[in-house]
Amino acid sequence: MAPIIAVERTLEVSGMTCASCVARAERALRAVPGVVSANVNLATERATVAILDGGAVATDALVAAVVRAGYDARPVPPGAPDADSLRRQSAGDRADGRRLVLAALLSAPLVLPMLAMPLGMHLMLPPALQLALASPVQFWIGARFYGAGGRALLAGAGNMDLLVAIGTSAAFGLSLWRWAEAPRGLVPDLYFEASAVVITLVMFGKWLETRARRGAASALRSLRALAPERARLLRDGIEIDVPLASVTPGDDVAVRPGERVPVDGTVLVGTSDLDESLVTGESLPVPVAPGDAVTGGALNGPGLLHVRTSRAATDGTLEQIARLVEHAQSSKAPIQRVVDRVAEWFVPLIVWVAIGTGIGWAYAGLAPDVAILRAVAVLVIACPCALGLATPAAIAAATGRGAALGVLYRGGSAIERAAHIDVVALDKTGTLTAGAPAATTALADDQLRLAAAAEATSEHPIARAIVALADARGLALPASSAATTAPGGGVTATVDGHVVIVGNRDHLALAGVAVEARDAPGQTTAHVAIDGAWVGAIALADPLAPGAAEAVAALRARGVEVVMITGDREDVARALADRVGIATVHAGVQPLGKAAQVAALAEQGGRRRRVAMVGDGLNDAPALARADVGIALGTVSDLVAASADVTVLRGGIAALPTVLALAHKTMRVIRENLIAATAYNAICIPIAAAGLLSPVIASLAMSLSSVSVLASSLRLRRFEMRSP
Repeated sequence: MAPIIAVERTLEVSGMTCASCVARAERALRAVPGVVSANVNLATERATVAILDGGAVATDALVAAVVRAGYDARPVPPGAPDADSLRRQSAGDRADGRRLVLAALLSAPLVLPMLAMPLGMHLMLPPALQLALASPVQFWIGARFYGAGGRALLAGAGNMDLLVAIGTSAAFGLSLWRWAEAPRGLVPDLYFEASAVVITLVMFGKWLETRARRGAASALRSLRALAPERARLLRDGIEIDVPLASVTPGDDVAVRPGERVPVDGTVLVGTSDLDESLVTGESLPVPVAPGDAVTGGALNGPGLLHVRTSRAATDGTLEQIARLVEHAQSSKAPIQRVVDRVAEWFVPLIVWVAIGTGIGWAYAGLAPDVAILRAVAVLVIACPCALGLATPAAIAAATGRGAALGVLYRGGSAIERAAHIDVVALDKTGTLTAGAPAATTALADDQLRLAAAAEATSEHPIARAIVALADARGLALPASSAATTAPGGGVTATVDGHVVIVGNRDHLALAGVAVEARDAPGQTTAHVAIDGAWVGAIALADPLAPGAAEAVAALRARGVEVVMITGDREDVARALADRVGIATVHAGVQPLGKAAQVAALAEQGGRRRRVAMVGDGLNDAPALARADVGIALGTVSDLVAASADVTVLRGGIAALPTVLALAHKTMRVIRENLIAATAYNAICIPIAAAGLLSPVIASLAMSLSSVSVLASSLRLRRFEMRSP
């Protein structure tokens, strides 16, 4: 049997500056034996590595591979809080800020004479003073460029640091050479200010870029910040303050008024109101009492609660959401892989262009120092930073905004596919309807008691409605045994010595039971057989889900075809479809048939169409997996969530237009970013080669290009769905 990819490991990677860095780090990780795939994200500074199941790949080997490639790396344990990472980032940001201020203070005196010249003032600092000011900037503050660029060169690749190191070293060395060659007492034109200011401006651009990247990942940090760092563990009635990681399933914890629930669990003692808007989106507090489930991260109201935990903090709802968002932000859209391939040859190409520029201008008769400065301008302005950030920054901002809206994309690939959907296939029960049908006609009490007992083991909405009806009549349900469920069909169980079958007409027919009545028109009918004989039916009506008609109208306004695929009867499905404006209905479709129907929809019309399947039940899992984009609504089972590319936590079908609109907006921003980054290089490199840009202006333009791409991506944080 072939090995199965079952293990993912995450590394925090620092020191990357551009898309070529990403490509080199990925190559280093993929070269480690046992590694199947590696994705490195420049915007989030994370590497996600997939390991073969059973493979003996040590995390230390992955870290060592990244370090050999020229970057710093450290493992990120699954579900670990981001506190340590944030502290390191904050310390690094403060150190970078101090170095930037010092570089600016040292560079300012070198620039002042240039600024005074247009005013008719000819000031010139002594060469020795220029050297004293520029040297710390070049070799101490700028040491990061030499280190990272040198490691890239040793690895047989190039990056932005190498371009900056070569360019500024050329300007600095040229100044030393001109000073040494000048007659005693004559102060020649020197270019110390060019090397110092280029480094200062590049550092300023990276500082702005870092702040913008932190903003793109702010949604994930805010989400994890909802979990308290400590919990009040109850032992023999005594509260013990412990780290959150120490809490295990089955522990009892106390939650005081105004505190956040540490982990998922069930209320044992106390009543209160919880703010659960982080998951449910419900703006009003939710009352809870003993027996009610609570979600980790929810804010407690006025009451003291004792909660028995059902999950560890690393497996709780909040951490699962955060993990999914983090995975999405670290993943790559297919379009990004093209950019990575371009970046691999971009830096070497620019080095040759710069060399050609210098040689060309020297042959054209320019002085060697002028020719070198024009080559330096080419090196400085041509940086693949903006190109490398165009896609991951947008994906990070979009997934963060999606999480805030209750929409979880599985990754960049899911966003890219969701942006190009042609057909949306909708399940009926729980998707177009509220998923909580109520009985309109029913059986006699003795027959209803047996039917409800058979359905009591099922979580299907129809089963819950039948059990609720029996509870409303005050019927005590006996225990059932040998219960079997046919997804999309019904339930068979033994109750009080009777074989009870509850399901649709086809399910009873498979058991050899003849149904003696028609189904209720426009309603779902659950037929009941006892000991092989049909005894009656329960008619149920499921109200329309809030916003269903508006969501269908919004999708159609976007040019998306909407169809219904359901296991229910044709007349029930058609009645509902007419209410919401769906023209095409495929009724009576079994679970595996739904997947086949999705495949058929993709091939209709003479071209390959991209199909999204939307569902909320276990029987939708095959169709969700088969679709180009599987969208799971509401509280879904692990199997359904694993089959889905997008999970909608709140809003139900009303949020469906948001899923597609945010994906479409994200891809538009990515295209705009790539066009801007490509146009920047296409326009500025020839201008620099023509001698129309000084190295100082080139460094400023290079820095602003990366910042502009990040600012463009951050627009997605303000995304709001508008009515069509």
